[in-house]
Amino acid sequence: MKMLVLPFVTVCVLFCSITGYAQNPFFSDYDTPFGVPPFEKIQEEHYMPAFKEGIKQGEAEIQAIVDNPEAPTFENTIEALERSGVLLSKVQLVFYNLLGAHTNDTLQEIAQEASPMFSKYRDDILLNEDLFQRVKAVYVQKDRLNLTKEQKKLLDKYYKDFVRGGANLDEEKKAQLREINEELSLLSLQFGDNVLKEDNDFYIVLEREEDLVGLPENVISAAAEAATERGHEGQWVITLHKPSWIPFLQYSGRRDLREKIYKGYINRGDNDNEYDNKEIASRMAALRVKRIKLLGYKTHAHYILEEYMAKEPENVYKLLDQLWKPALAKAKQEAAEFQQMIYDEGDDFKLESWDWWYYAEKVKKAKYDLDEEMTRPYFKLENVIDGVVTLSNKLFGITLTELQDMPKYHEDVKVFEVKNQDGFHVGILYTDYFPRASKRGGAWMSNYREQMKIGGTDIRPIICNVGNFSKPTADNPSLLSLDEVTTLFHEFGHALHGMLSECTYERLSGTNVPRDFVKLPSQIMENWAFEPEMLKIYARHYKTGEPMPEELIEKIDKAGKFNQGFKTVEYLAASFLDMDWHTLTEPEELDPIEFENETFKRIGLIPEIISRYRSPYFRHIFSGGYSSGYYSYIWAEVLDADAFQAFVEKGLFDRETGMAFRKHILSKGGTEDPMELYVRFRGTEPKIEPLLEKRGLN
Repeated sequence: MKMLVLPFVTVCVLFCSITGYAQNPFFSDYDTPFGVPPFEKIQEEHYMPAFKEGIKQGEAEIQAIVDNPEAPTFENTIEALERSGVLLSKVQLVFYNLLGAHTNDTLQEIAQEASPMFSKYRDDILLNEDLFQRVKAVYVQKDRLNLTKEQKKLLDKYYKDFVRGGANLDEEKKAQLREINEELSLLSLQFGDNVLKEDNDFYIVLEREEDLVGLPENVISAAAEAATERGHEGQWVITLHKPSWIPFLQYSGRRDLREKIYKGYINRGDNDNEYDNKEIASRMAALRVKRIKLLGYKTHAHYILEEYMAKEPENVYKLLDQLWKPALAKAKQEAAEFQQMIYDEGDDFKLESWDWWYYAEKVKKAKYDLDEEMTRPYFKLENVIDGVVTLSNKLFGITLTELQDMPKYHEDVKVFEVKNQDGFHVGILYTDYFPRASKRGGAWMSNYREQMKIGGTDIRPIICNVGNFSKPTADNPSLLSLDEVTTLFHEFGHALHGMLSECTYERLSGTNVPRDFVKLPSQIMENWAFEPEMLKIYARHYKTGEPMPEELIEKIDKAGKFNQGFKTVEYLAASFLDMDWHTLTEPEELDPIEFENETFKRIGLIPEIISRYRSPYFRHIFSGGYSSGYYSYIWAEVLDADAFQAFVEKGLFDRETGMAFRKHILSKGGTEDPMELYVRFRGTEPKIEPLLEKRGLN
């Protein structure tokens, strides 16, 4: 998902002539097409000097605002704040994108060293009393300043930044807040690093051909290549990368090996080794309680949700509870069905969590005659990309053209120019879709430059989509699973949100919106992925080029609601866990395993299903930006299921409806209240019924 950094204003910065810095590419304009980062010139030793100089320049810019003898105005205070920190943000955007997508030990060490610097820099701004008084002076007269809606929103954001950042605290409490923020920043980094190391360190080696029973040929081929990469020539390796362990659980006839790889996955960060995250999670939760007590909030969730659509934890729990009962009932039906298949096949063991994927695949095959391996040949990565691009052209009037000879940070990366149909340059899109040891798990969208307008110039964004999809093998191209196809459509929706932004201020542009609204543009795109009309456009056999047969399209359509009890329950369980961690009222360092067990016991999670994330590897909330916000996926799904009905009513590829979505949602960023934007597009507030129907929970 999107990285939160201080404002990045433009690719153009003043050249720094400090001795020894002349060759640092961050200290001059990027002399590259479209101003993309010159990755081949950026070396590890460039980051720390650029960070330090960026902080130095940022501090000088802040001091200039404070020292301005003129009375505070929107222009000389709020806009000046918005335009500060240019160099630092320029470096951060490159560094943190690579830290996630192509890291190494050195980058991780730099991150550990730099994190306290950034924490101090941000606190020095938000706890600067003189600066706060200037911001406050503008804020109290906002209704008399004849500001635009976007300017009012920007002013409100900055004023709340200071108040929520501790500006009203006394000096003793400010000092305490600084210490908490610094420790949290370091712990967050360590948590993510530990999960990455666990991801890379654990794998199982299959030594005999009988260990391969049930596995499709493409899974075997990928496992052989993974073995070669790890020095196990002639054997097969299953890793904790999703394209490896998920199909293994789906197809392996070796129940003992399924259990081994699954437990390797769910025990990440919980192995009592040097990468153990239990104490870190507990400490972070306690520190967050200490922080909100200083700031005067009831809980961390109250603090976070104040800025979200949900507003209060009670509203989140209400939605989760509303979905939990029907989802759990559906999951219990699914579990009973799988258990019966076990008995029917002559076995008498109890269904366990590592069996679920295997029997789900078997039942799907029996009920719908649908095997995921039947669909993969029609989902060649390049064809799926063509599909989502064609859809974007039909709905939003944009085109993508791949650019050659562009700066890249890895050979897997591809670069595209995005244009409107009139030729207007919309932005640049980087894609990076295959797993490797240097990349963290999951899929996300981020940016190297956000859209903004400066002095009448529209500065267009540089966006990236990163994933961990099935890699090409010696015999086959990248052939995606149904889940991977969904993920690609999802992340492309985020990219559209970033690219089609039409805002003035970077702080409000693109995906800089409340967390429980940011998923609407991404999740609505998922709705098209397996629509029969859409499949006919892009699902073509990678060998013959033949379109997907009607019979197979019908099977995918009929199986669309299959296993939704499991998918909803495992997700909701993690959402409850997130909320429970962040509605604590005392800063006690609790045992994470006991804590999560209590959560799962309270909601009645069945033992056959493990929460999508357990505390020791819940990166979203302990090393990402989703603390108190993991629920946002399902909150936004209420929005996207309802919004998609507009296309169902008018036509799946209706350009007028698509352009209305672009105008009222994709282009507006965070310039207005999200519910107002939604109602402007849809004509009414969203209803939950389309979501229940979509998931088969009604």
